[in-house]
Amino acid sequence: MKPARRSRLPLLLRRSPVAWERQRPTWREARPTLIADALKRAQARPGGDWYAVADSRALRSDRPLARTVAGREVVLWRNAAGSVAAGPGSCPHLGAPLADSPVHCGTLVCHWHGLALTGRPFADWEPWPAHDDGVLLWVRLDGGAQEPGEGPPVPERPTGGRALAAVYTAVGVCEPEDVVANRLDPWHGAWFHPHSFVDLTVVRTPEEADEDDSFWVDVSFKVAGRLVVPVRAVFTAPGPRTVVMRIAGGEGEGSVVETHATPLGPDALGRPRTAVVEAVVATSDRPGFTAVRRAAPLLRPLMRAAAGRLWRDDLAYAERRWALRASGRFPG
Repeated sequence: MKPARRSRLPLLLRRSPVAWERQRPTWREARPTLIADALKRAQARPGGDWYAVADSRALRSDRPLARTVAGREVVLWRNAAGSVAAGPGSCPHLGAPLADSPVHCGTLVCHWHGLALTGRPFADWEPWPAHDDGVLLWVRLDGGAQEPGEGPPVPERPTGGRALAAVYTAVGVCEPEDVVANRLDPWHGAWFHPHSFVDLTVVRTPEEADEDDSFWVDVSFKVAGRLVVPVRAVFTAPGPRTVVMRIAGGEGEGSVVETHATPLGPDALGRPRTAVVEAVVATSDRPGFTAVRRAAPLLRPLMRAAAGRLWRDDLAYAERRWALRASGRFPG
């Protein structure tokens, strides 16, 4: 299989655009059993009870970050060494919400009575393992069905200083498997997201793959009008709540998009909620990419907006998928 050919310029002009309604139908290839089997194998892979929580940049040195993960209140903050600390979100004294408390010199000080937590055990308050990989914050919540892992399953990313990262987060009424299943269906891209993708062909499926259990996709990202960026993308599911899309050929080779599905807990109606924590880590060996990285503060909001446009569509589908499953009306 030949990888997507790289042009001298990052953009190409589509010569003969195909109207949306005249695309080749992909419903026969997107077999429900193929997607379901890929999802089942992903769910069987070890996650080590680690959950992606938030953008690493969201955690400041002077205040904590609070989240609900798998139904548990979690509070994270930076300790005196600048590392991330985490634990239950209730003060061990009288249960005050630690999310509302300030951080002084790496110590989380409860705003209710001044109890200070350094990240070490205190009374019946036990810290939870946490990790900052430079892009995402992770927390380990033991007690799940799998063996706890020493560290989070961080996918391989571009190395060195030639990467630009942005993190997008959204919440939907669904379960993690609905998010993962959505990502394990690359055939929907050009049909459901015509504003972003064109000329999409799945050139290899897990049935044809070797050990990596991957989907290989040739696709063009739309920029404006007929201007596109053609690439070869490879989708894998290294864990039960994660799908990674890696650019294997074409512009931005080596760039990755990590989609992590983190269960939050039920809403007021008892329905499950899941956070999509998506990290886009872009790289390029073009000389101009150095200037692009310098403009990171301006580009990150644009990268998040692009991810948000896709996830407005995909979360709506994930929510529908869950509603159909919950009612017993999901096909198959």
